[in-house]
Amino acid sequence: MLVRKGHMIASANQIAYLVERGVFEDGEPTSILADPPSVVRKLNAAYLELHTLLDAASRGAAPPDFRRRLDDIALLVHAAIDLNVDIATASVLHNQHQAPYAARHSVNTALIAVLLARARQRSRNDVMTVTLAALTMNTGMLEHHQRWHDSAGPLDAADDARRLAHPERGVRLLRAAGVNDEAWLNCVLHHQENEDGSGYPHGKVGAQIPLLSKLVALADRYCARVSERAYRPTMTAHGALRDMLLEARTTLDTNLVSLVIKELGIYPIGTYVRMINGEVGVVARRGLQSTTPHVESVLGPRGAPLEVFLQRDTRNASHAIREVLSNAQVAALDAPRLRMAQVWGRAAVE
Repeated sequence: MLVRKGHMIASANQIAYLVERGVFEDGEPTSILADPPSVVRKLNAAYLELHTLLDAASRGAAPPDFRRRLDDIALLVHAAIDLNVDIATASVLHNQHQAPYAARHSVNTALIAVLLARARQRSRNDVMTVTLAALTMNTGMLEHHQRWHDSAGPLDAADDARRLAHPERGVRLLRAAGVNDEAWLNCVLHHQENEDGSGYPHGKVGAQIPLLSKLVALADRYCARVSERAYRPTMTAHGALRDMLLEARTTLDTNLVSLVIKELGIYPIGTYVRMINGEVGVVARRGLQSTTPHVESVLGPRGAPLEVFLQRDTRNASHAIREVLSNAQVAALDAPRLRMAQVWGRAAVE
């Protein structure tokens, strides 16, 4: 059917006919009901573009439009968060196989760093700075990062030296690629420093470390802990936050760790939990209190997968959270792989 400008639709049946078959213009079909924007697709696009861009930069072959393309990736991360922050946060836990680790980890770190910078009410320029710094923080060790991630053993002396040198090497590579924003470069340089001076490369302490670097560092540590690694079991998000709270006594800024927990919640979105009634579910959104989030049950009390997920309010005594489970523990229960759209709808389509 050809539809021209000014054509009058004669009946409801004609509308149904057009919707079913789509609209054709200039011979090219387009859906009359376009897919809504997807948070996960935006992040996947950021992963893949960043992988290509940083690979070139790490070899000293950054393209002339390196800065513009990085800005575009940063804006993709911001758009994903603005579209649905819950889905963006959950993707750190449930979207771990869409790109090489190094690029995916950097995008995820940028995502969490943005949440922290916004919570601190930093300026738009500062938010962009932490985004760009997180995206590029590991440029200096990119060529080795995937190998280290896949390795089951400790780093040898040569690799450990490369790790310790990566902030300074990253700054040199970024300068060579045309980056001259000192706030951005300082953020990259100091993102491995610790409050007590035990970090690297310069052993800075407390107030000597820029605030924006601290935000990137906290996001980096959280995302690293919850990522699947060959050489250690994956931590739950709940466990990662608990560990960071313990570290706040020595290596991390206590107030900023509290900010991370406040922003992500005691049970971060996407966390698997077992409830008192035996059901296993995933935290879908926050509740009125941090200890009582809303959960979607994915496994019944006897461990059988549920064809239709059940919404549970953990304020209810029988649906109260009994324990937190890792992704690996849930997989060991023979649970099918969770598709994020099953919990968060079309905005989480891969």
